[in-house]
Amino acid sequence: MMNGDLSETAGRMEKVLEYDAIRRVEPMNSGQLRPRVLLVDDYTDTREMYAEYLAFLGYDVLQATNGVQGIEQALTNQPDIILMDLSLPVMDGWEATRRLKADTRTSHIPIVALTGHALDGSAEGAEQAGCDRFITKPCLPEDLVGEIRRVLDARRGATLTTDAPHERGTDESGRSTTKPGVPSGGR
Repeated sequence: MMNGDLSETAGRMEKVLEYDAIRRVEPMNSGQLRPRVLLVDDYTDTREMYAEYLAFLGYDVLQATNGVQGIEQALTNQPDIILMDLSLPVMDGWEATRRLKADTRTSHIPIVALTGHALDGSAEGAEQAGCDRFITKPCLPEDLVGEIRRVLDARRGATLTTDAPHERGTDESGRSTTKPGVPSGGR
């Protein structure tokens, strides 16, 4: 590589780092609660990209490749939030969402439709199926994290960025709960 090439590459990297610093999403502190995210998407590249990014930031990530697996994971693991693709094999995300919202064991879990359906009426259809939010793919991972944090913050009535440690548990209805001030020990 010549000096000119090295200088040009360094300049491009500097611009990328500046952009990254502006949009940076900070990982959680080690004492924070690790929200559990269920990511249901049949497209491997998308699922792995979002899963790796979320795990890097400190989320506990579960994955499923179709609606049936998504329902099974939700019932077994009680995630804090579900990211649901709507076009899935075996059982589509529309039906999986309807079933999750109809089941008292999972009806409290917020579901974000994460889909390539950008047509008029898709957001309304997702809402009618029971989705709490609607995000059109492709979306930047940090934008997805921002939406996850907004949904979870609204659900908890507090911020996820508190430095107080938490302990995860369940209430009498099986909903995920947290107790402030008690070290969690992770998942």
